[in-house]
Amino acid sequence: MRREELRFGVVGWGYWGPKMARNLDALAQATVTMVADLDDYRLASLKISHPWIKTTTRAEDVFGSQVDGVVIATPVRTHYRLAKEALVSGKHVLVEKPLTTSIAQAQELVTLAQEQGRILMVGHTFEYNPAVNELRKLVQNGELGKIYCVETERVNLGLFRSDTNVIWDLAPHDLSILLYVLGKKPEQIKVQAHTHLQPHIHDIAHLDLAFADGLSAHIHVSWLHPCKIRRVTVIGDARMVVYDDTNPAEMIKIYNKGADVHADPGVSYRNGEITIPYIEWMEPLHLECEDFARAIRTGSPPRADGGVGLEVVRILAKAQEVLTMQEKQAIAIPPTM
Repeated sequence: MRREELRFGVVGWGYWGPKMARNLDALAQATVTMVADLDDYRLASLKISHPWIKTTTRAEDVFGSQVDGVVIATPVRTHYRLAKEALVSGKHVLVEKPLTTSIAQAQELVTLAQEQGRILMVGHTFEYNPAVNELRKLVQNGELGKIYCVETERVNLGLFRSDTNVIWDLAPHDLSILLYVLGKKPEQIKVQAHTHLQPHIHDIAHLDLAFADGLSAHIHVSWLHPCKIRRVTVIGDARMVVYDDTNPAEMIKIYNKGADVHADPGVSYRNGEITIPYIEWMEPLHLECEDFARAIRTGSPPRADGGVGLEVVRILAKAQEVLTMQEKQAIAIPPTM
């Protein structure tokens, strides 16, 4: 039996919109038929390169069309309004991260998608990264032993934003990785963040997460570092792993290293081999789009469904709440006499 072709619309033709459209068009029995953006110049360029795609400056035109699914690749402040309108219009929706800017809005979208019988998915692309899936397998299979802590770094120089801070911009990636790899949610959060270039826009931040079983996680995000680092370090009592997204040849390194405590002479160290597993690479964005199409066809939830997006927003919102309280409670240090 021939599968019916899925039609997709894309709202937002900036950085992510064209990438999503390219991967959706590459799927079997799927095509992008309509694009909306406020920039006439972008749309004019699209008409030249893809004359068969309908264009509009109104997102409402996409929601009212015959498309089956909609990708929302617009600034985060617009996610809630656009996703809600798309769901009410009966469309399946994939929203770029983060899902919304508040817990209440994210919960409303999750509930609305359930009521409408529609797929709500979030663009947590790293959940589809083959290296991250290898990392998850190592953790979930117990090959690292008991996990003591996880440390993530996502730093580089730029891209600076004026509509959101570095926590909401970069931390969703690492939070989605943590939730996916560990399979558990944090219970406490501490935050340190600083503004340097733009008033009230934090450009460097540290998040400390505590879990019920004693596991801890540290997230470092920055727009203001000279080197690009995309790294996750998982420390277990049996082995340790480093996932380096900037090193395609050696994305995953497993270290047979550790430390053990003895009554005498105290701490002993173990140094063994370093293993680099073979990872069959596929573009994560393609796998994400493939999962979106599969979910639409089967009705089963995608890996990065709205509930996952809600949990990430919940942590981000709590981090913002802690940060705001800290700034209000800051105490001046008197000068020395």
